[in-house]
Amino acid sequence: MNVKAGYEILTQISDGGLRELQMIERIGRVCYKSEDRITEDGESAKKFVAMLIRNGHEAMLEHSSLSVKFTVDRGVSHELVRHRVASFAQESTRYVNYSKEKFGKECTFIDLAPGIALDRKMFGMDAEMIQAVLLEWQQAMDDAEWHYMRMIRLGATPQIARSVLPNSTKTEITITANYREWRHFFMLRADQAAHPQMREVAIPLLAELKEKIPVVFDDIQPE
Repeated sequence: MNVKAGYEILTQISDGGLRELQMIERIGRVCYKSEDRITEDGESAKKFVAMLIRNGHEAMLEHSSLSVKFTVDRGVSHELVRHRVASFAQESTRYVNYSKEKFGKECTFIDLAPGIALDRKMFGMDAEMIQAVLLEWQQAMDDAEWHYMRMIRLGATPQIARSVLPNSTKTEITITANYREWRHFFMLRADQAAHPQMREVAIPLLAELKEKIPVVFDDIQPE
């Protein structure tokens, strides 16, 4: 079975992100002893956080965090865990047995087509060639699933059978990081040089967070 990559924001974000901005402001103003300039409407928080980012004083953004669950392939997850100032929880192929009923007795793979559409080096390929690539990929996924299930039936444990699973295998991984690290994440992972399947989730997540939390990510503009 093939599924689309995606994400889910797990942290409840306040209306307009004001609570988050006000927390950063309240802590950051300790540095300047300017607590008397805090306003209840949150406008001072927006201006203060914008000033912090403009002046490179992003350490204050580490005082607020966000949790996001990604549904991506194993290859993308290997890049996600390289963001070391973060905490992770990932679906384990050591313990998950995909031959069980709860998993539909099948392996699940992340659809490759959206990733191909974002691959700048494949923009010039005609539709027929792209379809040929996708058919080849689908055959490889079917073969991998067949061998995985066969190994399970022969008595292999999931942690042994997983050796035949490809990078396209779907995984769920939750990341908790402070806002400074999320800024770093988007600067790297939404950029045009990032892996296409990484951009597939990073760009829409960035767009949503820009709407939910003003100021913090406004200056990050992926192409």
